[in-house]
Amino acid sequence: MAASLRWKSFFEEEDRPEKPRIYGVTEIRSPQYSLFSQNVLEDVFETMGQFVDGLKFSGGSHSLPESYIRKVNDMAHRHNVYISTGDWGEHQLRKGPSALKHYIEECKRLGFDTIELDAGSLEIPEEALLRYVHMIKSAGLKVKPQFAVKFDKCDISLPGSRAYGAYTVPRPRSYDYVEDVDLLIRKAERFLEAGADMIMIDAEDVCKRAESLRADIIAKIIGRLGVEKTMFEAADARTADWFISQYGPKVNLFVNHSQVVDLECLRGRKVGKNHMSVLGSSFRLL
Repeated sequence: MAASLRWKSFFEEEDRPEKPRIYGVTEIRSPQYSLFSQNVLEDVFETMGQFVDGLKFSGGSHSLPESYIRKVNDMAHRHNVYISTGDWGEHQLRKGPSALKHYIEECKRLGFDTIELDAGSLEIPEEALLRYVHMIKSAGLKVKPQFAVKFDKCDISLPGSRAYGAYTVPRPRSYDYVEDVDLLIRKAERFLEAGADMIMIDAEDVCKRAESLRADIIAKIIGRLGVEKTMFEAADARTADWFISQYGPKVNLFVNHSQVVDLECLRGRKVGKNHMSVLGSSFRLL
């Protein structure tokens, strides 16, 4: 059987208005780079484009042919989808302002809208990164600093069910892996004050798997920075469900391209809609 779909339209009184949105943003990771990934993206945009706000190039995209990047960016813009660099060309940032200026010009020429700065792992002084934010904003592009929260893994309970009161061997503490979350938030606040548009929180350990979510860390970040200024990587459907259950459909999430429909149904379900309301009244099987 063939399916005929018409996706529903958003209205101003709903929790998620039409694009461009400043909250309830869904950013997707580009498919695995291959000869067919451009066709996959085209299918995603044609069928689910109204639910996709952004596309992030990641995983070695700096080695892609320029013609491919231009085609994908042009296709995304036709569907009102912004383009983020991801880790594209991050090695250039270590070379200083002159290299960054060239990098920004290249990003604009290729059609990127947002430059993501890895504020955690890049071994660059914070003041230099703040200057980079000003340079990117002055060029007319958006900035999204990314942070990865580090904490002691022994604070995470072991997965799996066990009898009540059963003894488990505690994990050894690794003090070199602990990071002050309040310090991270203060850094993020400085980036926002400098003009950054949104703060990206990497999923590693904090929200990678639903069974090991650090709800306390996530609550502290959202409480200080606000739900509209933060984006979290939801590595699987259960993680996305948890975020929307806790913070509603306005939370900004970064997901795999294959999760778009499931995520939209989750957003709709939390405001009283169901799959049919997301698909639209003209959904039918032929």
